[in-house]
Amino acid sequence: MTKADVISEISEQTGIDKADVTATVEAFFTVVKDSMADGENIYVRGFGSFVNKKRAKKIARNISKNTAIVIDEHFVPSFKPSKVFVEKIKSSNKIKELV
Repeated sequence: MTKADVISEISEQTGIDKADVTATVEAFFTVVKDSMADGENIYVRGFGSFVNKKRAKKIARNISKNTAIVIDEHFVPSFKPSKVFVEKIKSSNKIKELV
């Protein structure tokens, strides 16, 4: 499902104009990106958490040149689904049919 599909689905379910839904979804993504870039985590009850995870400094290998590369410590964005979200997926019949 793409972002356009999500916008269409929300528009159909709520009866809100697609342009308004698009602006809202884009604003949500902007807030998430800006907040995480500022070091803040975002917690959405019943959905999940958008958190910054710290990656430690490490030494990697460039196998084509056979050299060592130092990768400094850095942060990567991560999403952790809530227990409610995980249980909904686990109990979904459509997911079980796909397996």
